Amino acid sequence: MSEQTPEQNLLTEDVRELLRLITQTDITELSLERGDAKIHVKRTPYAVAAPVVVTSGVAAAPVAVNLAETPAAPIGQPITSPMVGTFYASPSPKDPAYVKVGDEVHPGDVIGIVEAMKMMNEIESEIHGRVAAIHVENSQPVEYGQVLISIVPLD
Repeated sequence: MSEQTPEQNLLTEDVRELLRLITQTDITELSLERGDAKIHVKRTPYAVAAPVVVTSGVAAAPVAVNLAETPAAPIGQPITSPMVGTFYASPSPKDPAYVKVGDEVHPGDVIGIVEAMKMMNEIESEIHGRVAAIHVENSQPVEYGQVLISIVPLD
């Protein structure tokens, strides 16, 4: 059996890009083959069929991905997570959220916390604006670079 070069293998980035294309465009179906790996993604009105990857004749079972769980394109300027962790909208479960949609924020205002390795990291706004959307829920795991909140700048 010959070894595959990186150019012939489907990489995680390839799969993410295919899913991004199908959820953020009018494309309804995509197929890609590289070496022995094949992927086919098809969007239905309510879900995206997750990729079926075939390598050396073995196929993984498809899984449906709810479009409602797919992140929407941010409105305004996004504030992203600087790390992998858990997002918290308030300092404690009994306290109100730092911000809600429609609130005005200024540079330095805390908009949430990302906990990583038992460290609480306050996430601050870098601009003056109005909160247009909150893209994550309290206690939700977040990835590095994931959009947490979108802010429409005010001058």
